Amino acid sequence: MKRIYIHGLGQTASSWNPVLDALPVTSDQNICLDLSAIIKKQQTTYSNLYAAFADFCDTQSEGIVLCGLSLGSVLALHYTIDHPDRVKALILIAPQYKMPKHLLKIQNMLFRCMPKSMFKQTGFDKNAFIALCSSMADLDFRKSLNKITCPVLILCGKKDKANKKAANELSQTLKNAQHQEIAKAGHEVNIEAPVQLATLLHQFYSQIER
Repeated sequence: MKRIYIHGLGQTASSWNPVLDALPVTSDQNICLDLSAIIKKQQTTYSNLYAAFADFCDTQSEGIVLCGLSLGSVLALHYTIDHPDRVKALILIAPQYKMPKHLLKIQNMLFRCMPKSMFKQTGFDKNAFIALCSSMADLDFRKSLNKITCPVLILCGKKDKANKKAANELSQTLKNAQHQEIAKAGHEVNIEAPVQLATLLHQFYSQIER
C-alpha cells in the first residue's frame, strides 16, 4: 500500500523527512506530497487544493494509507469521506473536523502582520496563506464521519491545546479509531517529536498490515 504523507500549512514535504528517517523499516511506498506544487497555478483556495489532492490520490493504482497533519489531516479526512473504498487506513495528526472559525480569524490576523519573506520557504506566498485559511472557514464534516470505516490512528501533541478537543472527539466518533497524545510535543509533531511519531506509525502499520 502506498503511504501518502500530507504536511500542514507552513510546512513542506521535507517536514516529514525526520519521521521517515526514524522509521525502523524503510519503504519505497512512502510519498510526501508538496501541496504548493500540486495546486500549481490555480487560485489558492481549499476547494482547488482538495480537488488537486483528490486527483493525485485517484491516480494511485492500489489502496492507500493517508497520513496528514493539520491542513493535511483535513484533506485526508475529506478524501476518505468521499472515497472510503480507496483508503485502507487513515492517520490524523492535530485534526479538525469542523473548522474553528475564531482560530482561523486569529491566524489570518497574524499572517497579515507577518512580513512576506517569512512565507517564501513554504511554497505559498502571504496572500495565498490568507486566502486558503479564509476559504476553509465553513468546512464541517460532522454529518459524514459515519462513512469512515477503515482503521484510524488519531494523534495530537500534548501541548497542542487548539486541537486536543477535536482529536478526542473524533476518536470517540469514528468507528475504528485509536487515539494517543504525544508527550512534550505541540502542534508540529512531525518536527518536534519525529522519533516518537515514527514509533507510533510503525506500530500502527504493523497492525494494519498483518
